[in-house]
Amino acid sequence: MAVRLMKQCACLLREATRLVPAIAPVGRLRLARVACKHLTSSVSSPSSGSLTELLGKEQVFTPYPEHQEVDGLIEKATRPEELLQLLGGGHRLHHNHAALILIRLSYLLAEKPKEKALLLEDARFQQLVSQVNSQITSIWHGTLVKLLRSMYTLVLPQTSKELQSVEQEVRWRLRRLKYKHLVYLAESCASFMQQQQHSQELLAELLIHLERRWTEINDSRTVVTMMMKAGHHSESLMNRLEDKCLELVEQFGPDELRKVLVTLAAQSRRSVPLLRAISYHLVQKPFLLTKGVLLDLAYAYGKLNFHQTQVSQRLAADLLPFIPSMTFSEVARCAKSFAFLKWLNLPLFEAFTQHLLSRAQDVSLSHLSSILLAFARLNFHPEQEDQFFTLVHEKLDSMLGSLEPALQVDLVWALCVLQQVRESELQTVLNPGLHKQFLESKSPKEQSTFQKLVHINTTALLEHPEYKGPFLPASAVALSPSSSTKKMTPLQKELQETLKTLLGGTDQGSLDVVTQYGWVLDAEVLLDADGHFLPLRDFVAPHLAQPVGNRPLPPGAKRIAFLRWEFPNFNSRSKDLLGRFVLARRHVLAAGFLVVDVPYYEWLDLKSEWQKGAYLKDKIRKAVAEDLAK
Repeated sequence: MAVRLMKQCACLLREATRLVPAIAPVGRLRLARVACKHLTSSVSSPSSGSLTELLGKEQVFTPYPEHQEVDGLIEKATRPEELLQLLGGGHRLHHNHAALILIRLSYLLAEKPKEKALLLEDARFQQLVSQVNSQITSIWHGTLVKLLRSMYTLVLPQTSKELQSVEQEVRWRLRRLKYKHLVYLAESCASFMQQQQHSQELLAELLIHLERRWTEINDSRTVVTMMMKAGHHSESLMNRLEDKCLELVEQFGPDELRKVLVTLAAQSRRSVPLLRAISYHLVQKPFLLTKGVLLDLAYAYGKLNFHQTQVSQRLAADLLPFIPSMTFSEVARCAKSFAFLKWLNLPLFEAFTQHLLSRAQDVSLSHLSSILLAFARLNFHPEQEDQFFTLVHEKLDSMLGSLEPALQVDLVWALCVLQQVRESELQTVLNPGLHKQFLESKSPKEQSTFQKLVHINTTALLEHPEYKGPFLPASAVALSPSSSTKKMTPLQKELQETLKTLLGGTDQGSLDVVTQYGWVLDAEVLLDADGHFLPLRDFVAPHLAQPVGNRPLPPGAKRIAFLRWEFPNFNSRSKDLLGRFVLARRHVLAAGFLVVDVPYYEWLDLKSEWQKGAYLKDKIRKAVAEDLAK
């Protein structure tokens, strides 16, 4: 029996080999099914018919014809007229040719909207579209997906029955399309599909099939393309694509890494495992990074607030040689990115300053503003400080009042941080006509702007004694937002518990002190000349937003403010405070306080309650001793 079966198999294979040239266009799946049927029937009946007879009886897919002369004419056509003439030129057009002509038309008219409008009115084009519609079921998969994109590109009306017919045919075939065809649809058609309800249904089904078959992705280009073109349409699909990125990240080149990072930044997706993997390969592999790639990487890391020391070091070092060739827009963008990262690289920022000063006459105020805000965030003072701020004031003198109110406040606040503000600039933003809109608004953004106005007002009060006004009204300052409603951090909670134990009573000190200067003190205590705590409520307190008490301070008494500094308050990998918190500390000192700084990196070393109490006592003694030494 086995011998007989083997003989039948041998005969079948010989006949199949002989017939391959004749049946090459037939789908492999159909041939396999016919062969299987013939093998089964041969075993049961030696007198069964030949493979040729079976193929004749089987209904197979329409084979794709060999390359014809008309195919070459379609490919070589350079004008729409040449393509439209093929319809009535006596050429033998098979079921794909009409679709290929339409695809070629869309390619030729891609950047010609006027000619597209004329084409849609041409009777021959209407004939072409109708012919495509009548042959829709016999168009091959690859041609069909290109046809849909071409119809979108040619801006056929959404109500067109031919367009809807193609969309419907694509929906019916989604299960049978290869994954590369699904990716092509997502890449080239997703933006068009969002416009109408019928197309949105097709897009929804396409995303479902892309997600179900995500394991078929096996190359870096596909996963990157999917993330860029389709990921933002579906949260679950994007999660799958991030997993696939982690799997394929070793294959990525610098441009693909850039595209992935920019896509994550555009969607504000802070995928830490993927960011760590990309950072590892950026550091370990000797990629040659161009200026554009470096700028995009810096932007993405800054936007996602992802700090990786070695990546930041490499970006700064690789960007430094490109500074002389950068435009002002690129310099401003780069400075903002590193400011978001809180990464102060002194050679890089000095190069920014030198580049600006070397072409000072060409720099615009918008670019200069971005760079100034970046410097203020990092509290960076360039070596050529006088020349840089002279340039800033020259630009602001004539144009500050014409800027958007919020930008005016931001720029003057930045100058306050860097201790470079002038009286005329203070007067411009403290004008009653400007601050009213921020005082009455409840939006978080405008409340933040008003908070900066309070800081500017404090700078004018405490650091510019010669300034005569205008100032913010006292009622507005009293209503300035405070941080007392925010969730307490572990450091804040531990500090308050230690201070309560140290003071021994609520009347000996205050916690979360809201001042009229726009800052909230973590704690405030009052010491007499002998170093003993005094009850705060009995004495006048002009710094409070709502003053209490009326007794003057006894001779030699000192007010002490406790300021905690959390990890986000510092530059990355540094013990230098960001500009905002340098300004806060400076204002508290100018208000007559002795400051006890409690940075996170010192507090973390304290393990017991006794150590924490002793630490605060020692800090108080040092602050008093330094004041006496002055």
